[in-house]
Amino acid sequence: MTDDRDVSPQSAADAIEELRATGALDALFAKIDAGEVQLTGDGGLVPGLIKAALERGLQAELSEHLHYDKGDPEARFYENSRNGTSAKTVASETGDILLAIPRDRDGSFTPKLVPKGSRRLGGLDDMIISLYAGGMTIRDIQYHLARTIGTELSPETISKITDEVLDEVIAWQNRPLDVFYPVVFLDAIVVKVRDGAHVINKAAHIAVGVDIDGIKHVLGIWIQQTEGAKVWGGVCANLANRGVRDVLIVCCDGLKGFSEAIAETWPETTIQTCVVHLIRAANRFVNYKDRKPLSAALKPIYQAPTADAALDELALFSASELGKRYPTAVKTFEDAWERFIPFLAFPPELRKVIYTTNSIESLNYQLRKVTKNRGHFPSDDAAVKLLWLAICNIEDKRARDRLKQKGTPHRLPRNAEGHLVEGQIVTNWKQALGQLALAYPDRINKYL
Repeated sequence: MTDDRDVSPQSAADAIEELRATGALDALFAKIDAGEVQLTGDGGLVPGLIKAALERGLQAELSEHLHYDKGDPEARFYENSRNGTSAKTVASETGDILLAIPRDRDGSFTPKLVPKGSRRLGGLDDMIISLYAGGMTIRDIQYHLARTIGTELSPETISKITDEVLDEVIAWQNRPLDVFYPVVFLDAIVVKVRDGAHVINKAAHIAVGVDIDGIKHVLGIWIQQTEGAKVWGGVCANLANRGVRDVLIVCCDGLKGFSEAIAETWPETTIQTCVVHLIRAANRFVNYKDRKPLSAALKPIYQAPTADAALDELALFSASELGKRYPTAVKTFEDAWERFIPFLAFPPELRKVIYTTNSIESLNYQLRKVTKNRGHFPSDDAAVKLLWLAICNIEDKRARDRLKQKGTPHRLPRNAEGHLVEGQIVTNWKQALGQLALAYPDRINKYL
């Protein structure tokens, strides 16, 4: 028996084009144009085609089970035989479809195309998960399905469908990691999670690692009540338990005690405060009109060729009009100085890689857009599930957009966005890796 599901989308498109060329579809098009045939909805053409294809497939499955085709004159010689059909309504991407499920006399037939107990076709589950990953709530999805395709699903059913990915999330969260990552970025976003009778703010900690080939990976997502050095120490321990034995540089915000917490897992790791976080902290108590001038005045500090030169630039800034007006900006750099100056020991190619946690900042920006639609999450697992689905959804959408523009001539602009994180290659990574090999020869050369 030929399985129609093995036909590729391109082959289906070719078949439709063939029918169009022969004029076989002209009568159908005329009825569609006249309004006699609807494409979707109850009684529509598309649901009708799905119904016909499924029922044909079910009959083929039963023929294989009985070892004879419908109408075979030899059927009376077989012990088991057809026994009519039973009605079953299944929800699909195009609406509810009423199917005639074939039966056999001894009740041994178990359909695979539409399994017993199944009330939805697989494509609908995929649609629901995609809508959920895009930021829609369970109630939003329920209303959207009822309004667009006429399918009524309870919130409990939709919740169960999205929960089906939890096993996959757990496997992803516990997957083995590489032994060595040259650079790891750590950051967190705030999500609202129900805790008993209250809804509280929790920190979703996210780690992004750059592997030896310069490819970025989201290493994990952890929900904790607060963001702190102790929590990040636990994150690093989790990464170590999953196989990470060495990290050259950890780029993070300037939390007090961060260095000590990370050193418990990777004693030789260099802790680098994110320069962008530092600039933001320096601007925290600055008038809006002075923020751009102050940020420009700070540039000579973090663009200095050496730590001594940076200290001289900090002194000049402190003595300037802006420095005197905003002493908290000066103090921000002074307090973070020991965590800031490792950055200055590296050449420009490497500085560009660890200058900022922008890789993870852009990811967090996209995730905040998804999570803001939620009033709150019922549990930590629900928050991790949505964040993971959102990352997959964003990456998948960008990949599809890039594929569409793959054949675009070079003279025409391509505006498809690149990888958000997963699969993205650090710009000028070869030069940066060369500088890392010079800075950490004993630790990196064995992995090259």
